[in-house]
Amino acid sequence: MKRVTLFCGHYGSGKTNVAVNYAVSLKAQGKAVALADIDIVNPYFRSADSRRELEERGIEVIALPFAGTNVDLPALPQEVYGLVQRRDIHAVLDIGGDDRGAYALGRYVPYLREENDYEMLFVVNFCRPLTQDVAGAIEVLREIEAAAGLPFTGIVNNSNLGEETTAETVGQSAALASALSVQTGLPLRFTAVKEELAADVRCENVFSLKLQPKLF
Repeated sequence: MKRVTLFCGHYGSGKTNVAVNYAVSLKAQGKAVALADIDIVNPYFRSADSRRELEERGIEVIALPFAGTNVDLPALPQEVYGLVQRRDIHAVLDIGGDDRGAYALGRYVPYLREENDYEMLFVVNFCRPLTQDVAGAIEVLREIEAAAGLPFTGIVNNSNLGEETTAETVGQSAALASALSVQTGLPLRFTAVKEELAADVRCENVFSLKLQPKLF
């Protein structure tokens, strides 16, 4: 377990749900936790939407000034710099998944490399158009790495069809996730599954998700 965990994936990968739930799981283990929402790409679904619940759990939340609105300015809170430099807290970062979002991460890369206590996880949803196969997923993964200037260290399989997701949906993605791991040399850290289905999914390292609200 690294001190800083970054979740990044293409639009629709579900990385925000994963990031929020991961922060909650760290807190449940007795860690001091902060969640930074620096997704400048998607103004409609932000981890800041879960701010009240997270803060009630004792999780510090750092969000864009305009999160939860239709204003999408690429201005990042100064507190994020402190978060990546602090050594007394486990930091979870929710990063925008296209080139523009990944570029935003670049300003923090020197601090992350200096400490060298980070995990950058590629969240993939094989049910989305641009990542329906391994080749497409690798293309997205490499584009994000190039834009961010930081290599991924692991994979999270978050394949889902929203409310139509079944245990079979997740199970069918297991072979693709395994192939992605083999072809990239990156370990599959866990398979994320909404909590109602977690007990029915036959995959290793299942991570149960409580789905977060969506803001329109």
